[in-house]
Amino acid sequence: MAPGVRQLTVLGKFKPFGLIAEATDDKPPDDNFADSYQYLLFDPELTGERDDADGNEANFSRQREHELFIRDNRIIWTSGSRVLKRFTLSSSIIKACWSHLGQGAEALLCVLQIGCLTIYNTSGEVVSVPLPRTVISIWPLPFGLLLQQAAEMNPSSYVPFASASPTLSSREMRQRKEVGNISPPNFHSPVAHDLVSKRDMSYMSSHLILRDPLEEPGPTYIEERGKLNMMKDYDERTIWTSDRLPLMTSYNKGKMQHSVWAAEFIESNLEASASCSSSVVSVFPKRISFRRIWQAKGAKKAASKVFLATDDAVPVIYFLIQEQKKLLSVGLQTVEINNEILFDVKPDISWSVSAIAAAPVVVTRSQVKRGLLPHLDIIVLSPENDLFLYSGKQCLCKYVLPSLLGESLVSGDRESAKTDSGSWDLKITGLSDAVLGCINLSVNHSQIFRCALTGDPSSSLANDCIAAIAEGLPSDLYNLFLSLLWGDGYSDQQGSNIQLEWEALCNVFLGICQKPTVVHLKQPKTSSESSWEFLLSSKFHKTYSRFHSGITSISPLDVEGIVPFGSKTGSGDILGNSFKLMAQSLDCLHAVYESLKMDNLRKQDLHQLAVLLCSIAKFLGEKCYLDHYIRDFPGLAKIIGACTTLSASRKPPNLFRWLENCLRRGCLSTNLDDLPDLIRKDGCSIVSWARKIVSFYSVLFGDKPVGQKLSSGVPCNLAPGSYASNEQLAILAMAGERFGLHQLDLLPSGVSLPLRHALDSCRESPPADWPAIAYVLLGREDMALSVFRNLSSSKEFEMQSNTNLISMSIPYMLHLHPVIVPSSLSESIGLENTKIEDTNSVDGSVVDGMEHIFNSYTQLRYGRDLRLNEVRRLLCSARPVVIHTSANPTISDQEQQQDQLWRIAQRTAVLPLGRGAFTLSTIHTLLTEAFTVPKLVLAGRLPAQQNAIVNLDPNIRNIQELKTWPEFHNAVAAGLRLAPLQGKVSRTWIKYNKPGEPNAVHAGLLFGLGLQGYLHVLNLSDIYQYFTQDHESTTVGLMLGLAASYRRTMQPDIAKALFFHVPARYQASYAEFEIPTLLQSAALVSVGILFEGSAHLQTMQLLLGEIGRRSAGDNVLEREGYAVSAGFSLGLVALGRGGDALSSMDFFVNRLLQYLGAKEERSLLAPSNEDHRSAAQIIDGNTSNVDITAPGAIIALALMYLKTESEVIFSKLSIPQTHYDLKCVRPDFIMLRVIARNLIMWSRIRPTCDWIQSQVPEFVKDGIKHLQDDMDDMYEVDVEALVQAYVNIVAGACISLGLRFAGTRDGNARDLLNNYALYLLNEIKPVSATPGNAFPRGISKYVDRGTLEMCLYLIILSLSVVMAGSGDLQVFRFLRFLRSRNSADGHANYGTQMAVSLATGFLFLGGGMRTFSTNNGSLAMLLITLYPRLPSGPNDNRCHLQAFRHLYVLATEARWLQTIDVDSGLPVYAPLEVTVKETELYSETKFCEVTPCILPERAILKRICVCGPRYWPQQVELVPEEKHWWSFGDKSDPFNSGVIYVKRKVGACSYVDDPVGCQSLLSRAMHKVFGLRTLDESNMLANSHRELDSDSVDHLVSTFSSDPSLIAFAQLCCDKSWNDRSDSDFKEFCLQVLFDCISKDRPALLQVYLSLYTTIGSMAEVLAKSDSNVCDSLAISSLKVALAYNEAVSSGKLASSGGFVQSIFLASLGKRCEEILNFSTELKINLRNYLTSEAWPYDYNSKLQKDIIILSWYLKWFSVPSPSIIKAAVEKIKSKCKISTSGIPLLRMLLPSTHITAISEIDRVFFSSTETIAL
Repeated sequence: MAPGVRQLTVLGKFKPFGLIAEATDDKPPDDNFADSYQYLLFDPELTGERDDADGNEANFSRQREHELFIRDNRIIWTSGSRVLKRFTLSSSIIKACWSHLGQGAEALLCVLQIGCLTIYNTSGEVVSVPLPRTVISIWPLPFGLLLQQAAEMNPSSYVPFASASPTLSSREMRQRKEVGNISPPNFHSPVAHDLVSKRDMSYMSSHLILRDPLEEPGPTYIEERGKLNMMKDYDERTIWTSDRLPLMTSYNKGKMQHSVWAAEFIESNLEASASCSSSVVSVFPKRISFRRIWQAKGAKKAASKVFLATDDAVPVIYFLIQEQKKLLSVGLQTVEINNEILFDVKPDISWSVSAIAAAPVVVTRSQVKRGLLPHLDIIVLSPENDLFLYSGKQCLCKYVLPSLLGESLVSGDRESAKTDSGSWDLKITGLSDAVLGCINLSVNHSQIFRCALTGDPSSSLANDCIAAIAEGLPSDLYNLFLSLLWGDGYSDQQGSNIQLEWEALCNVFLGICQKPTVVHLKQPKTSSESSWEFLLSSKFHKTYSRFHSGITSISPLDVEGIVPFGSKTGSGDILGNSFKLMAQSLDCLHAVYESLKMDNLRKQDLHQLAVLLCSIAKFLGEKCYLDHYIRDFPGLAKIIGACTTLSASRKPPNLFRWLENCLRRGCLSTNLDDLPDLIRKDGCSIVSWARKIVSFYSVLFGDKPVGQKLSSGVPCNLAPGSYASNEQLAILAMAGERFGLHQLDLLPSGVSLPLRHALDSCRESPPADWPAIAYVLLGREDMALSVFRNLSSSKEFEMQSNTNLISMSIPYMLHLHPVIVPSSLSESIGLENTKIEDTNSVDGSVVDGMEHIFNSYTQLRYGRDLRLNEVRRLLCSARPVVIHTSANPTISDQEQQQDQLWRIAQRTAVLPLGRGAFTLSTIHTLLTEAFTVPKLVLAGRLPAQQNAIVNLDPNIRNIQELKTWPEFHNAVAAGLRLAPLQGKVSRTWIKYNKPGEPNAVHAGLLFGLGLQGYLHVLNLSDIYQYFTQDHESTTVGLMLGLAASYRRTMQPDIAKALFFHVPARYQASYAEFEIPTLLQSAALVSVGILFEGSAHLQTMQLLLGEIGRRSAGDNVLEREGYAVSAGFSLGLVALGRGGDALSSMDFFVNRLLQYLGAKEERSLLAPSNEDHRSAAQIIDGNTSNVDITAPGAIIALALMYLKTESEVIFSKLSIPQTHYDLKCVRPDFIMLRVIARNLIMWSRIRPTCDWIQSQVPEFVKDGIKHLQDDMDDMYEVDVEALVQAYVNIVAGACISLGLRFAGTRDGNARDLLNNYALYLLNEIKPVSATPGNAFPRGISKYVDRGTLEMCLYLIILSLSVVMAGSGDLQVFRFLRFLRSRNSADGHANYGTQMAVSLATGFLFLGGGMRTFSTNNGSLAMLLITLYPRLPSGPNDNRCHLQAFRHLYVLATEARWLQTIDVDSGLPVYAPLEVTVKETELYSETKFCEVTPCILPERAILKRICVCGPRYWPQQVELVPEEKHWWSFGDKSDPFNSGVIYVKRKVGACSYVDDPVGCQSLLSRAMHKVFGLRTLDESNMLANSHRELDSDSVDHLVSTFSSDPSLIAFAQLCCDKSWNDRSDSDFKEFCLQVLFDCISKDRPALLQVYLSLYTTIGSMAEVLAKSDSNVCDSLAISSLKVALAYNEAVSSGKLASSGGFVQSIFLASLGKRCEEILNFSTELKINLRNYLTSEAWPYDYNSKLQKDIIILSWYLKWFSVPSPSIIKAAVEKIKSKCKISTSGIPLLRMLLPSTHITAISEIDRVFFSSTETIAL
């Protein structure tokens, strides 16, 4: 058969995009390289970056092609007009190609330069491999890169690239940016050639192989006559390799010979050859050898092009021999031996064709892959400049350029096109750059056009049918089909291409039939025809009117254009296989037909395919098939006519019947013959729609996956995840097949019901390990977004991208990236609160450092509560403070002002400590701006004198001395505001904020940044520069900040810098350094933080000595502070390690007990390595100065044995039990001992009054009881000591209690501490009712007020530590009272005000978003912060450094949690059920919280559940671990850095909009708005004239549902046009359906209900009217599946609490359908005629049309088999037994699926006594 002629689709003139990119970059090429460039077009699938372009148009878009543009040393990688990457190398590029190297699957870009190979991966990683300069070319193989070497003129001059360290010299891997200059280094290896080893001899091979970027290139071997030798034939020049198959072709110029080589792996053999590089250890032990499988001589030049294509799934290598103008083919065959595929030449496939150019293209079978390769056709340019398409040996068609090429160009030069004289002048002179179905064609006008070979039809139906035939037919039959399809019977015509393509396909089969039903040859249209007549006669009009005009009869013109090929079709060769072709094509096309039935939008295609299938079935005599199609489309009977064949026929597969049986009997009981064969075939993409549905039903009804298939043989992809039921497995299958809600809506309603049921049943509580796609499918975007965020920085992110997730949720469009306002940024809802409201303020908008505290979290947490405003007012230090004086001041009044201002200034000076805690981690800063520190204003203002400002008088007091440390604290507070960033604070930014002269402000900022961990970015030179400034507060801040940033790391460089400030570390020969004691104390604690928990022995020995060593400074008063710092440091280094079996721990304990003043034996281990400085120990005689050393020793022991429950140490730290012992111990040391004892015996602490009283010795209790009694004067001293001891013991116990329950918000601990604080407050000055009679009265007489005040404020601090972050109102009121009381009574003390400020900050820690932890490190930091020695003034650092009060930051955790509505993206309230594990205080406990809230510690947290009726439940399971809380951005954080996404149920408002729940009465609201007819008659009359307001309905529905389809439907229901319509029943049904959808949160119900309802309505309409739009009976099948689903739910086959659709509704549909069928009067007559004649009437008039449609409904509804099957059953019954009464029982046995009603009718027709028809 002569090939047909087809037109090329010209996409435009071709120009490499690299040239456009160069012009855009404004980088003109050098003059030397202006015209020298290369480009490579390739399929993006090669690099795994295939664009997700669906549709046939995408095949012809250049967006699907990627390009590498190479000029000089630059490469530009583009996709369309988008530049993906740019590469710039150090020298000119010889060649670049893509290759698969190493174990990874991704392709790498290999770039060859002189002496170097540079390899890039797609993410920008680069590897440089040095090569011999003789490597001239590179070629990709499937497993590596082949390097071609050239022979050198002088072999002795060969210099190998050997090195003593080959691993380092041969490669260098660096991370590079995508765009930028990438210059690999040059490698020089001047090694003498006489040192060449055997290993270097491997590079003498003519071909090298590089199998991994990190491997050395290895030699290749050649197999000749069974021997293996190194390949050294430099004349064998490689001209082509395959990156898919291990093949290489070469040309030997001397022998004029082409060769084909097969590359194979061989096992390494050490004795194989003397030149083997056996000493090299390689990742790949196998070697590569080449075996020559074909050779041919006679070509004077190498083939100009070699490529690979396929012929009937056989790989074929094609050689284009330019001198002979011939394309030569060599066929290959494969043999599999020991799981290895060996290639050889297939002798019978070798042919040639004349050609001057050729290329492989993908045209005929674009979606088919057979064997090792996808199907590749060949496009050939003949010497006569004709373009032919070949599929193997078969020439399919000839391609020509369009006749009007100039007009068809989209982007071409129209002016030049007009100058062309016509298409006959355009001669194709060359073709190149073939990618998929596109090629470049050169024409004789020096132009290059990009053209597409239109292989795949535009018609989706024709495309599906051709692809199904390609997959289903054997190759010989398919080649026959191709020759018919591409033959000369088809030619391009103007008009509806889609319709013409379908007609061409039909002509192939109708031409074989030789008996087309109607032959209507097209006549040329005359020009006199009017436009209207042209429209009326168009095929579009006929197609449209057939489905929409109500005319169901199909005129003979409907098959216009379906004509036979002509006489050539009947040639003998074709007729020989025609019947086999038709029979197998019927099976393939029937599979497409059954698949199209599952798609609601393909009904028109389905009808067209049914017409074709009827013709094929009639030709083959397949009566059952014919009957099957006519039942679906009864109108086809008139077109097809009667089938006269009497041959036996097969039963056609029926997908609806299989689905129905699956629902009724389960998957394992179904008949697999009902499934088309293509559905069970691997890799068949054409009927994948039906295959997916079959697989979903299979797993839903009991089938289990076995590998990639189900046990029934149907392929199925499952998403990863656990499942406990069939429903969950079905959802994983849907997720694995990417079958989303959009696809679900395309299914017939009945078919979708079981799948929707599975989704609905799993929506409540799906497993926690599912992928995000599965959650979106369920409508649980809240859980999907949590998974999505966790994967956002991993490689799996690409698999579950945002696009995929949204595509699963269409058409419901529930977006997965809502606009979420970060909780650390201020919002508009809080902006009105950012200014401090103060009517007396001069400037109310002053920056106070707390502007950002109002955010989404705090707005929900505190709502309209103004407590945050009050905290902000109390902690503001940036505005002058109000001073109340008389209006006319005198001199004495001015002195009073100064005194009052001095007292208030001390309070203002400590406010930054509380503000730092309050604003901890609440803002993000811009690293391009200077960091602002709020002012510290110590002035006052006089409201009585028009807000006059009063400053402190510098003549009275040293103001600068007062402000040094307060300024430091102020800057620390400012630095602590910075929240942890995903990026780091840069070193440049810190230096940018560095002042010219050192000051306390920058010192504080450094400390604040260090506490947040930001000082990692400073290098040693920066640290040195800071230290050389010799500024005291800067050094303190930097040391402590560095230690906090490098906490627990023991970083040597930082340790050296810190030890520099500890003189005891110097050797004895060093001179004394004058280092202030303040710096030494800070250095000691910094060392402790740096070495925390390490138990580093040398450091511990040093620190132990420092506790008892005199400080190097002159200030003796600071000795206690130095000793305490050493004690804290020693405790930190050995934190909790006292219980470890350390041999030297006894030595430390004994020495520390000596420092306590305990009478112990001499230490077991005498210090042997102490120098002469030991003489400086603070000793008096043989004992230490206990007043100095005891606090540090107690603290050290407490931290060393923290939580160890050590009875030994507990007993050593005894509390005085007698009056004599009491005199030997200072009262404040007793407090420290109580704290230490309780920290050691951690588990014994109880939040009860009895426990606190148990801490008090009996003799103290007895003495306190008798305070009110008259006592002798001799006992007064003892009484004072008793009361002092009592107060300190109680305070110590309260501090212990605060540490034990830090951050827990324990109610018992809060009440207990609150009661004790009130008790002490009342003892100082009665202010409130007594909390009880349990506390002794009158102790204030015997103890000084300062001690009572200090104990009171320590208890208050402990109380705020317990309630940290809670913002508890009761505690806050207490703190506010204490602050105001002190200032009013004149008792302002710097230390007590510091305690109040800190307590306020702790109570609102981080704005309520942070709290304290109770792990060992956190407890140590809290103990340092709460150390019970409060400073007396702003410069008091004697006993405890003020900077240490900020170390609480290292004890904080961001355990806050907020819930965000996944639909709106806004934070919402949601109830949580929190489960904590069993502890020694309580059993496993569940309690409720409302988000936003703070969670318990990780050590006890077991489970978090989102509960309550308004949100979908969600559960987070945790494993309690003794670990810190997850840090910000931690991938393992189950809470996504403090966020849980929730999804609100439809029918409920959020708790913000509806706190009580009164708005969620959905039914009442619905009835009120819609005015349903369920109201009584009077209401109906009253509402009959009321117009429904669509706005109110829209508002109501949108309140309860975010689904746009429901909102649109509600507006439609309330449209005014409906009031004039008569179908009020349908309107009421719609309103009830809308109510059901919204109340049950099932938007998909809307489509299902309406579809099923209108199905019955249209059936009733057929009965009522003579003409109807209904022309098929497909809806009956869907309705039957829906009823089968109803039975499955009621029988328990589908587990659920209730059906997805109301079962009463489905049952009523079935009843109504039977009523309609029984109502027809002519039905039984038509049924009798149909059964007896075994044929459909085909000459009926329009009057009978309605009866025929009803007959088809009846046959499908009652599952009546084909008449031939019924006839066979009747004959079988009559032959076996002679009966004259009834055949119903036997018919029931033979026809088990047929309904009893239909069997009765069959019995009445064939077995009735009056039956007279002869069978």
